[in-house]
This record gives sequence, structure tokens and C-alpha cells, in this order.
Amino acid sequence: MSLLEIVTYPDKRLRKVSKPVENIDGSLQNLIADMTETMHHAPGVGLAAIQVGIDKALIVYDLTPLEEKGSIQVLINPRIVEGEGEFLSENEGCLSVPDFRADVKRFARVLVEGVDAEGNPRRFEAEGYPALVLQHEIDHINGKLFIDHISALKRELYKRQVRKKLKKA
Repeated sequence: MSLLEIVTYPDKRLRKVSKPVENIDGSLQNLIADMTETMHHAPGVGLAAIQVGIDKALIVYDLTPLEEKGSIQVLINPRIVEGEGEFLSENEGCLSVPDFRADVKRFARVLVEGVDAEGNPRRFEAEGYPALVLQHEIDHINGKLFIDHISALKRELYKRQVRKKLKKA
């Protein structure tokens, strides 16, 4: 296993819609292991392959507290089938959008479909925090960032902050 570099905003790869995974093979299993190690090291609770520069519709997430690192979930070619209700994700952040957090409106409940790491079809409901994590990571697969869900003013303030930081570098 090895740590992968996390792609950060404004990298254009984060805006790409990820390609579906066609084969679940050893190289994909290695990618899953590397993504999991990278996510825990960051530390984060979820990571999409595009966040490490890999154009595949793949997410890993772990909803256990960050200190525990124990319940890795893998979804290949995930999609939200339906969502309902409203949930305010307070202080949402992202490994690819460093140094910025915001309140984001999300669905309270989602129905998700995908395939697990062994190729078995999965279809399940998630509510509250698990629903938030799934929406956030599936957004990455669809070329969206959590800052796309906030006001234009807040988004523009963050973009200015990033441009200023890049000029100094």
C-alpha cells in the first residue's frame, strides 16, 4: 500500500465526470487499498478516485470515528437513485478543498446503488450523516464539489482566497 497525492481545487480533474469501472481486478483492489490508506492518513471519512487523479467511478468511506479506522466501505459505480427530505450538513469540508468549511443543504435520506469490492450489486438506504458522506463522494464522481452547493458569494470568496494563495506560491 502507498499514499496517493490528493488533488486539490482548482485542479480541472475534479470537474470531470468519472468513467465507470469496467473490471474488478487486482489493480482495482490495490487502488482501493491505497485510497483507504490515503483517506485515513489525511485524515478523512471518504475519498473518490478522482480526488487522487484516477478517472474511475469509485469511492471508499469509513463512518467510524477517525481514531478507530475500521469499517471501510467501497462502492463502485455508485449513484443516488432518489433522495428526500432536507439535512443541513454543518461545517462540511473536503480533502480536495482545503482550508474551507461551510454549511451545505443535502438530502436527509438517499437510496444508493452500486457494486461492492467483490462485484456484488448493492442497493441500500442511508440517512443523516451516512447519507451526507455518500452524497459528498458521489458528487465527486459527477464532477461536483461541495462548494457548488453554497452561495455564489461564499464560493467566490473561497476562489479569491485560492487565487491569492497560488500567486504567492
